[in-house]
Amino acid sequence: MSFNIERNGKKRVVIIGGGFGGLRLAQGLKKSNFQVILVDKNNYHQFPPLIYQIATAGLNPSSISFPFRKLFEDRKDYFFRMAELTCIYPEGNYIQTSIGKIDYDYLVLANGTKTNFFNNKNVEEWAIPMKTVPEAMGLRNTLLASFERSITCSNEQERNEFLNIVIVGGGPSGVEIAGAIAEMRRYVLPKDYPDMDTSKVHIHLIEGGKRLLAGMSEESSEKALKFLQSMNVEVKLNTFVTDYEDHKVRMNDGSAIGTRNLIWVGGVTANQVNGIPDSALGRGRRIMVDNYSRVKGFDNIFAIGDISLMEGDPKFPNGHPQMAQPSIQQGELLAKNIIAMEKGRPLKGFVYKDLGCMATIGKNKAVAEIAGCRLGGFFAWILWMAVHLVSILGVKNKFFVFMDWIWSYFTYDQSNRMILRSTQSKVMKNIEDTLRELHGHDDHKEPTTEK
Repeated sequence: MSFNIERNGKKRVVIIGGGFGGLRLAQGLKKSNFQVILVDKNNYHQFPPLIYQIATAGLNPSSISFPFRKLFEDRKDYFFRMAELTCIYPEGNYIQTSIGKIDYDYLVLANGTKTNFFNNKNVEEWAIPMKTVPEAMGLRNTLLASFERSITCSNEQERNEFLNIVIVGGGPSGVEIAGAIAEMRRYVLPKDYPDMDTSKVHIHLIEGGKRLLAGMSEESSEKALKFLQSMNVEVKLNTFVTDYEDHKVRMNDGSAIGTRNLIWVGGVTANQVNGIPDSALGRGRRIMVDNYSRVKGFDNIFAIGDISLMEGDPKFPNGHPQMAQPSIQQGELLAKNIIAMEKGRPLKGFVYKDLGCMATIGKNKAVAEIAGCRLGGFFAWILWMAVHLVSILGVKNKFFVFMDWIWSYFTYDQSNRMILRSTQSKVMKNIEDTLRELHGHDDHKEPTTEK
């Protein structure tokens, strides 16, 4: 396999990752004199802030996903390749991927983060992450299958394990998934499972810090805690998960919770990029960059978004928040700076404009901090919906999400409660086996695949 993209005399920008930052960079290079190549392991952009609604059957996966090729269909000199990065070779200005190698003039790493299990092998093996659309679909299937199994159990302990739901991580994702499942327990399960005792469905939210939503004010954290407690979510603060064995979540205070549903949203770590030296890695294995997003030690390699750690910003000594807005703003500025570099113009340093943050806990329940204002309850919830609806790509997607929300608001129902398992064709299995074989080669061995 190979990229099959010929040089056309234009400088080539290769972007690894089509998240918020990578996609905004690609959009910013529109009508510029570059050949732009986007590489991502999926063929679609996903909208992470609403992934928890996929996991709780509130939305369909296609509602928060948008194909890259649809975005690029009318753009000259724009290319997309579905592949995974395996290694970069800065001395030769090329990268190796699961489909071959390709050279670049400018390389931008925007391939984000992955779930951090903190080297706990049992947790990593058994916990259910919720960072991508496929993971959210896996979580949805697990939850729905657990409810189905619970009503057929003859063993009370096993039934309780299927009905206990443990969420680890008290950030926005943990708070939102806890609230969504609590609403499902109240409004959906009694109708779908009239023979289920829903009082036995226990939702536990475990947070290692002293409060929820550590990135927000104490006032917002307290409101979020009260909202969850009013929805009968059992919150444990200052508590760490130490292990998971025999269907039990074990914690540092010696307690344990029996469950088959361990949802892990307890942190992230940067995706590893072979070819970037350890000297260029900082906290959380993030790639250290200067104020122009250049990777430490390189002139034509950049990193933006969650994978990057920008030095020199006194307001954010530990790096900018790993959220959408820093990624979007870095992508926008880097597009302008790459164009400026080609024209010999001075570059502009990055200054993060904090537009605020928010989290929703359930219907009419949310917290928001915008421009110094702190909101909670109904108005924060309306603001949360408006901001997220505007941010979704595609008019069709916005419409379907809005209609799903309207339907759920007035009917207290969700219509996407199917357990869907894909059946792979032999051709698809062969393709995936081939990619795994290629991806498993020695990443630092000189590749022989043609450009």
